Amino acid sequence: MAKPADKPDTDAIESIARNRRARFDYEIIETWEAGIALTGTEVKSLRNGKAQITDAYGILKDGEVWLLNLHIAPYEQGNRFNHEATRTRKLLLHSREIKKMIGAVERQGLTLIALEIYFKRGRAKVRLGLGRGKKLHDKRADLKEKDDKREMARAVKVRR
Repeated sequence: MAKPADKPDTDAIESIARNRRARFDYEIIETWEAGIALTGTEVKSLRNGKAQITDAYGILKDGEVWLLNLHIAPYEQGNRFNHEATRTRKLLLHSREIKKMIGAVERQGLTLIALEIYFKRGRAKVRLGLGRGKKLHDKRADLKEKDDKREMARAVKVRR
């Protein structure tokens, strides 16, 4: 059933920040969507697009998942109630997802990397990736594969 043209799409994702370097440095095995526990000024600053996710990663502590090094700039109109820019933020996940993460991070030595922050249905979400660090030769192989695909696309385009 099609939606009427005047109604907005409720599942539309409004991206705020994306960690483009993560897929280059890590082999992403699995991803999860998690909510973030934020204060009011943090949400307002995110709506203005003032976030930096490049160094953000997740840790597991006491059966909870926490996001470290996510930089959300202080809100310009905020007063003394403004937030700290790089505070540790709690992630909201189901317990079965947390148990799966604990198993992967502790037993297999994998890392939780923040891939993207976005708004979905008006709520701030973060996409977490379970990643294994790439070695230099893996990165070179990926770059070579990317260049080969680009060359094949050029050759097909010229032929037409």
